[in-house]
Amino acid sequence: MDLRAWLLDAHADLSGRLMNSVVRLVPTERWTEQADGGGSSIAWLVLHLARHQDLALNTVIRNHVPLYLERRNALGLDRAPTWAGLPEREDPEISSTPSPDALIEYAEDVFGATTRWLEHLSAMALETKPDVRHRLEHHALLPTDEVGWLFDMWDGRTVDWFVQWPVLGHGNAHVGEAISVRNRLGLSPF
Repeated sequence: MDLRAWLLDAHADLSGRLMNSVVRLVPTERWTEQADGGGSSIAWLVLHLARHQDLALNTVIRNHVPLYLERRNALGLDRAPTWAGLPEREDPEISSTPSPDALIEYAEDVFGATTRWLEHLSAMALETKPDVRHRLEHHALLPTDEVGWLFDMWDGRTVDWFVQWPVLGHGNAHVGEAISVRNRLGLSPF
């Protein structure tokens, strides 16, 4: 099987499950609810997984400013810290700020950028090690004192790891979590 085709299929499946199994099934007025009085909300999970994919692909792999920094105003997060949405633990002040439409647009644009990159992927690129610290500090404006755990986890990794974990693995984990939240909100279609 062709690696590029497999990655494109895996990424399309991830996007499809997020949009069709969560976004389209949970009314936007319920996006900030925390099922059973705890855990993450749909809004947080969409923001969180899009932020990680955005940073991994656009900043670390492609050496660009993350889409998030371009969209902070549209998301209503222009006054939020540059690391907003990155920690696993939800910050309700952050997750309740973006409109669902702005959040969906941001997530769709992140997924679209990843798809376009994967369409032109060279297997040789997968073995390279990007300068993670420089790119996160200078393009994403992330301070090591606030998200040092991210620098430590990502530093020294190859491009294939970024595709495997922050883009696909981490994304799949949180889509599964979002489906569980949907179900616990009583919105399972089954």
